[in-house]
Amino acid sequence: MSKIFCPFPKGFVWGAATAAYQVEGAVAQDGRTPSVWDTFTRRPGAICMDQTGDHGVDHYHRFKEDVALMKRLGIKAYRFSASWSRVVPRGRGTLNEKGLDFYSRLVDELRSADIQPWLTLFHWDLPQWAEDQYRGWESKQCSADFADYASVICKRLGDRLEGVFTINEFFCFVDKAYTRSPEMFAPGKVVPKKLLNQVRHNAVYGHGLAVQAVRAVSKAQVGLAENIPAVVPIMETEEDIIAAREALRELGGMFLTPIMEGKYHSAYLEAEKADAPVFTDSDMKVISTPLDFLGLNLYAPIYVRHDPAAPHRWSEVLCGENYPKMHMPWLNIGPQILYWVPRLCHENWKPRSIYITENGCAYPDLPNEKNEIDDLGRVMFLQNHFIHMHRATTEGIPVKGYFLWSLLDNFEWAWGYTKRFGICYVNYETMQRIPKLSAKFYSDVIRKNAVGGS
Repeated sequence: MSKIFCPFPKGFVWGAATAAYQVEGAVAQDGRTPSVWDTFTRRPGAICMDQTGDHGVDHYHRFKEDVALMKRLGIKAYRFSASWSRVVPRGRGTLNEKGLDFYSRLVDELRSADIQPWLTLFHWDLPQWAEDQYRGWESKQCSADFADYASVICKRLGDRLEGVFTINEFFCFVDKAYTRSPEMFAPGKVVPKKLLNQVRHNAVYGHGLAVQAVRAVSKAQVGLAENIPAVVPIMETEEDIIAAREALRELGGMFLTPIMEGKYHSAYLEAEKADAPVFTDSDMKVISTPLDFLGLNLYAPIYVRHDPAAPHRWSEVLCGENYPKMHMPWLNIGPQILYWVPRLCHENWKPRSIYITENGCAYPDLPNEKNEIDDLGRVMFLQNHFIHMHRATTEGIPVKGYFLWSLLDNFEWAWGYTKRFGICYVNYETMQRIPKLSAKFYSDVIRKNAVGGS
């Protein structure tokens, strides 16, 4: 019998994650109104093959089947997002009971299957009414309305939730959505630099207000899920580690750094000069409301070295076009991110707990003649990342859980349905779910609470 290679701490949370617009479908059913993604996908050429999330993978109607699937795999926690416009369909003060009822039934189904429900309040699908009424995150009104929505849904669900994530990935719904980019995201517009920085501020301010709103109505732990640049020192030397630690703070200087420190990074404000956001001391106190946990979405590394000639004594080492990657142009393989980013966050900010809230990869999955999907590349990807995450736990870094992206193949934003991140294959014609080899591998890891061994 082989020895257990990498055992994880008792009680380590093994989960899976999805997002509402990517999986739910039913975009015009039971009172839901459009989000900016519903509108954006109608823009010719915006999405690969002009596909939309109208049907997603029909999770709205098949959630019981999907919860049963998670139970069979042994998954202990499910991170799902709510569609803001399914709950608040026409602006503050409106409420869609059918939308709230759907999420209530989902939470109850998870609880009955002994699966922890973890709710993400906002995963990019801003209600179209917010864009129409005051241009969305360009207005501080959006921050206030977001907190009101957080209060409404958590008042109804909070007694049954394990945890609440306020916001998922600022950079994606702000920087990619409000600047000219080849990966333009909804609402897909270009704004002046001054306004972009104000949008950034309004978003982190909305996060802070939402933390306070959740705490006022629920005992669930609360944090966020952020794709802070996944900084890795190029060498494990003291100089490169110090450089990486500072690079993490600087690269997160407009989002995670103010949340954790109560101030924007000086390099960010110096670089933006007159275009820097307008804010008050009161704003910063709200933004830095203490969190119960820090969620990290980690995919691809950014390598950093000590560089005495650089302005802040660090510089990035580019991967180059021949660096190995998975089935996305940006998805460079660097499993050490699951050690280094939690470690650097721990050294910088001492969060109470850290969760890996997204990690996974696209892989060109196709069923064989036996209708099996042997996604060996994804198994390799996960196994190596878990080994590095294990190193973090053995060194006392408070990594308490992991949410794999994703439970199911789904609508991959601008890539439509052409990229598959799921550990369960979805036949988009029949909506049949088929666990892949990676699902069986993940199930085995969960069962043993370890990588390797028997």
